[in-house]
Amino acid sequence: MTLLEKIHSSRTYCDGGMGTLLQARGLKPGELPERWNLTHPEDIIDIHSQYLAAGANIITANTFGANILKYGDELESIIAAGLANVRTAISRLAPEQQADRWAAFDVGSLGRMLKPLGDLEFEDAVEIFAKSIRIAARHGADLIFIETVNDSYEAKAAVLAAKENCDLPVFITCVYDAQAKLMTGADPAAMVAMLEGLGVDALGMNCSLGPEQMLPIVPRLAAETSLPLIVNPNAGLPRTVDGRTVFDVDADRFADFMVEIVNAGASLIGGCCGTAPEYIRKAVEKTSGLPFRRPEKKTHTVVSSYTHAVRIGEGPILIGERINPTGKSRFKQALREGDIDYILNEGVRQQEAGAHILDVNVGLPEIDEPSLMLNVVRELQAVSDLPLQIDTVDPVAMEQAMRACNGKPLVNSVNGKQESMDAVFPLVKKYGGVMIALTIGPDGIPDTAEGRYAIAADIVAKAEAFGISRRDIVVDPLAMAVSSDPQSANVTLESIRLIEERLGVHTSLGVSNISFGLPNRDFVTSTFFALALQSGLDAAIMNPFSVEMMKVYHSYRALRGLDANCSDYIGFASGLSTQTVTSSAGNIAAATFGTDSGEPLKHAIVKGLKDKAGALAAQMCASMDPLDVVNSQIIPALDVVGKGF
Repeated sequence: MTLLEKIHSSRTYCDGGMGTLLQARGLKPGELPERWNLTHPEDIIDIHSQYLAAGANIITANTFGANILKYGDELESIIAAGLANVRTAISRLAPEQQADRWAAFDVGSLGRMLKPLGDLEFEDAVEIFAKSIRIAARHGADLIFIETVNDSYEAKAAVLAAKENCDLPVFITCVYDAQAKLMTGADPAAMVAMLEGLGVDALGMNCSLGPEQMLPIVPRLAAETSLPLIVNPNAGLPRTVDGRTVFDVDADRFADFMVEIVNAGASLIGGCCGTAPEYIRKAVEKTSGLPFRRPEKKTHTVVSSYTHAVRIGEGPILIGERINPTGKSRFKQALREGDIDYILNEGVRQQEAGAHILDVNVGLPEIDEPSLMLNVVRELQAVSDLPLQIDTVDPVAMEQAMRACNGKPLVNSVNGKQESMDAVFPLVKKYGGVMIALTIGPDGIPDTAEGRYAIAADIVAKAEAFGISRRDIVVDPLAMAVSSDPQSANVTLESIRLIEERLGVHTSLGVSNISFGLPNRDFVTSTFFALALQSGLDAAIMNPFSVEMMKVYHSYRALRGLDANCSDYIGFASGLSTQTVTSSAGNIAAATFGTDSGEPLKHAIVKGLKDKAGALAAQMCASMDPLDVVNSQIIPALDVVGKGF
């Protein structure tokens, strides 16, 4: 039986802690534990053997910190010895006991924060992980086990390194706190969306918490993932007694909690800090007779950022359209001048206006789109935690943006032409994403709903054959200007109904296209938006500053029972009387969203607009004492940022 067959057919057991056991055998404070692979191999082999005797299927090599940052030229010998020690322990079992035992290359966090929170470049992190993984693959690892990750971006770097440098199974467990969040903010739904998109084979959590504290998080992970779920808790919470770290949960109580964790959905269980072979033995004894439940296949369509996930299909999703040069002369100017601060401000303002996802399109003929797209995605993620829609027809720009995206993005777009599918499918398969499929075929855009449905069905079928699930496909049946074709709106609305009912996939639209060439466009666009929502539309690329569009959005949610006690509608409607509305386009004035409440410097700092903050600080220092600027604006802003973090 292969490892992947095992985890999908029966309960699988991981081993437990290593560090505390080495300390008991003489590991000194500050001594690097991975060196014991070479200097004390029999101690390491003995610990592995005890875990095997306890019933563990997966034995993690003593390689948690084995990376080039710590070991330099020693790295290969450290990793090779670590894996050899596991192999030796397995070989000492009776032949009939050696089946279903696997040697895992244990990959830990690098101990450095990635940009923008730290100084480590994403691609540098990928290569650091890759060097260790290539060595592990050469020296006989059965799987790559990434663990104790507390930053979603580092998790992505480690998984990409594994997928690009070996063909071994990849497992990953992250560190959640009592609020079910990673240190950098990701919740379970966000991590599941990104990691499943990247193609890991099993996922879950370890470390930080004991089994009692982990128990409430298990159902949240199980509700999101279609993969086998790993849960490896600490032996409770640590405390110091006579200078030694001890944990407050013994082996029997630990095993009792593991019964509850298995019943809540865990497929693979083991231990982390403070656990010992006895903990694993007790957990095996108490859980081995419990029924094994295969992970349920989830069908929800999800995109994510580095903090949270957005489900498409549970209510109207608003995709902010303002980071796009089409019809926006000021934005085109910003792109040509490299005015990143203007672009970031558009993102911040749209988030404050209520957008759920930000469309990112920086395509102009005269600029280096891949370079600018990469820069904008990186910078935008530093000031906004919304998921992104990567909007480009350039495959190079698309790949760079998807690779740099700290989450699972929307990808706009693919169409029914073979060359488009050949370019986009591999990127979506590798990096994960929800793909927008445009109903454009080799002969253009069909004039009928049946024709557009046929193209959508063809894209879905070919994507599934390529290995992309239909839950990761959203179809855009295209809204064409009603001013040039009086039937265009009807065809689009009927296309939405056909695609939703027959294909079972969700739909999106760039709704403003419908009103091109007409005066007071927001009147037509917002009415079409209402009709499209009633026809089943799930997501709209739209202007969140439009009063008319937001009226439709909030009213629809209230009328369809999607707004508890109509609270969002009341909040929106109550504010309309104080909002300034432009007479020409029906847009809420810029002063309404992205407001600075009379404190522009403080607002710029809180929102992470570095260039704007620097310019405003210089202006204020010209007319007031710099220390007053620090005390009245900068320190209060940093206090807000600190509390938020």
